[in-house]
Amino acid sequence: MRIILHWFLRALAIMITAYLLPGIILKSFFVALVVAVVLGIFNTILKPILIILTLPITILTLGLFTLVINAGMIMLTSRFVDGFHVPSFWTALLFSLILSLVNAILHALEPSKNHHAENKNE
Repeated sequence: MRIILHWFLRALAIMITAYLLPGIILKSFFVALVVAVVLGIFNTILKPILIILTLPITILTLGLFTLVINAGMIMLTSRFVDGFHVPSFWTALLFSLILSLVNAILHALEPSKNHHAENKNE
């Protein structure tokens, strides 16, 4: 059940971010759900490989090159998911930054596991 909640929260964060940024095309909430899955798969499989391959430049830029990798993951997702379009690299970079912020806010509002466990003990 928790996985489904996280999936919906990520899709909601994608919807909010797409709404905030001009130029981003996101056709529906269903497309946002698909984007959340595809982006999750890319971030799980491709991102660690890219981080290892670009480790020297990531170290030289004090980790800022990771933002470029994140933007690349957004651009790649845009190429694979119909109904989701990011017009440029810079928009993808801004999208990834805002998406991280919106995700953090939504997950901060989510009831924690500890709070749920405390209620069971009462």
